Amino acid sequence: MRANNQIVLSSDHTAIQLRQAIAAHIAAQGWEVVDIGPTSSESTPYPQHGEAAARRVASGDCRFGIILCGTGQGIMMAANKVKGIRCGVCVDTFSARMIRQHNDANMLSIGARVVGEGLALDLVDAFLTAEFEGGRHAPRVEMIGALEG
Repeated sequence: MRANNQIVLSSDHTAIQLRQAIAAHIAAQGWEVVDIGPTSSESTPYPQHGEAAARRVASGDCRFGIILCGTGQGIMMAANKVKGIRCGVCVDTFSARMIRQHNDANMLSIGARVVGEGLALDLVDAFLTAEFEGGRHAPRVEMIGALEG
């Protein structure tokens, strides 16, 4: 079992089905899913969902966060406003792996209207299996944190 094996998931109304597929996928891998996203297709603002998930990660309650909206961009912008969060939108597995290895990202954002389910699951796997390399990357990550004030 992983130390703090909780992953928070959230989305706006556009990504409910993809979020649920991701939740099932990571639960099957042994992660504990904390799904705080909506269940109704009624329109809901992505900033509140990005912030809520980010706060769970920033507090240490959850090790990682995976958030989704139509493009992944808006919800990522909201999450990154929370101190301690490093979240990136990914549409390819190389980037999903590199944001962990080089940027020590603690959240992944996915655009449900941009990628299909198969690619989304591959992005999640690339993100979750990568480890921060530290070394020459650590001072850069510290510089990002210093920008938070």
